[in-house]
Amino acid sequence: MTYSELRNQIFQKQSYLCVGLDTDVRKLPRHLLSEPDPVFAFNRAIIDVTADLVVAYKPNIAFYEAQGPRGWESLQKTLAYIPKNCFTIADAKRGDIGNTSGLYARTFFDPEAAGLDFDSVTVAPYMGHDSVMPFLEYSGKWVILLALTSNPGSADFQRQAVNEQELFEIVLETAQNWVGPDSHERLMFVVGATQAAELSRVRELAPKNFLLVPGVGAQGGSLADVSRNGLTSDGGLLVNASRSILYASSGTDFAERARAEAQAMQQEMAIQLSVIS
Repeated sequence: MTYSELRNQIFQKQSYLCVGLDTDVRKLPRHLLSEPDPVFAFNRAIIDVTADLVVAYKPNIAFYEAQGPRGWESLQKTLAYIPKNCFTIADAKRGDIGNTSGLYARTFFDPEAAGLDFDSVTVAPYMGHDSVMPFLEYSGKWVILLALTSNPGSADFQRQAVNEQELFEIVLETAQNWVGPDSHERLMFVVGATQAAELSRVRELAPKNFLLVPGVGAQGGSLADVSRNGLTSDGGLLVNASRSILYASSGTDFAERARAEAQAMQQEMAIQLSVIS
């Protein structure tokens, strides 16, 4: 999906909501456990009730890898089921040098390899440009680089001062230079919702790049704060919610409750978008 296609989806749906498919088999409603593939049955139901409200889906790969071959099959079926007008993110947080990164990229971008064809993958920048560039060798695919995350330990490294800058600021500037002046068409950054106070600074350094923002909902991030500091004239945000939507109910009404949660977020996003239109 191109930058302009993603932008158009945001304004057509009046939403920049991303649903994180962090599907934990231990938390599934009990009535789904008799399904041949309970994880896929759950994901399919969530997608069915939210696809008109969201612009992206983000399976967290760890939840599928933890199930071994069965989990990988669930992931393949889930990705194939997601509507083509929705942006897809492999939340894998990969990053290694040379050939290894190339193989990680192949895993998520080459359907002839592992049976997956995501639009994007999350990548850790710690090992530098040669750990990131193999992902960008795939035409039309995106890298979503970790920049300033929402976990408590993010300050251990990301907020450390280096030559009068914080490390996350160097990541933002340097990564854009790797890609070039049109980096916003291939490169996004992860910025946690609990870091909303820093979003204005992020926007100074990355004024056009999309930001993937986890941490709204169960992690306590404020959608209003994120929107105020992060939205651009093209939208520029994908705000992720996982647990607050997926596990709004553990009963037979889980899908209906999930839709209600997603719709409440979408309606707030529509209001925020009206301010920049």
